[in-house]
Amino acid sequence: MQALITPRAAAAARNVRAARSIVLAARFNTARPSYTQSTQPKQAEAGAFTYKPGGPIIRGTVNDAVPYPHPSRSHGSYHWSFERLLCAALIPLTGATFVVSGTAHPILDGLLAVSIIVHSHIGFDASLTDYLHPRKFPLIGPLMKWLVRGMTAGALVGLYQFNTNDIGLTEFIKRLWHA
Repeated sequence: MQALITPRAAAAARNVRAARSIVLAARFNTARPSYTQSTQPKQAEAGAFTYKPGGPIIRGTVNDAVPYPHPSRSHGSYHWSFERLLCAALIPLTGATFVVSGTAHPILDGLLAVSIIVHSHIGFDASLTDYLHPRKFPLIGPLMKWLVRGMTAGALVGLYQFNTNDIGLTEFIKRLWHA
């Protein structure tokens, strides 16, 4: 088998292996990027360079601090309080809708359906905010947020139709439980 490989083919194979190892080494390079500036001025530019404590700042990299959002009532402590209130309200609301018939009190049935959907939306949105941040995933992060919003809207429309045109959510769960 070795006799079939010419010296020229062996040299070409070594060159291909060497090129592959150079490409792989370049992919896993952990050295400083070449676009950073040195903090030490060159002799020719000594008059034009001014030293800044902490070195040069390059904007737009992963090392930048996350910008703080502007304060608003829908975020922060108000948002957290609403989430906790919704979670706490789901317990008696669920019990109340199953004690009284959902068909006799459709307001409770609708309120339970909306509360469950909003609670689920907040949970999925928080997961996407934590794990698919738009800064790290610029394409899939916002896409998934809009997908969750669309699914939430679709679930709200579907439960509205189910509660108004069919047996309702609590009656469906009761029948499913006794089936």
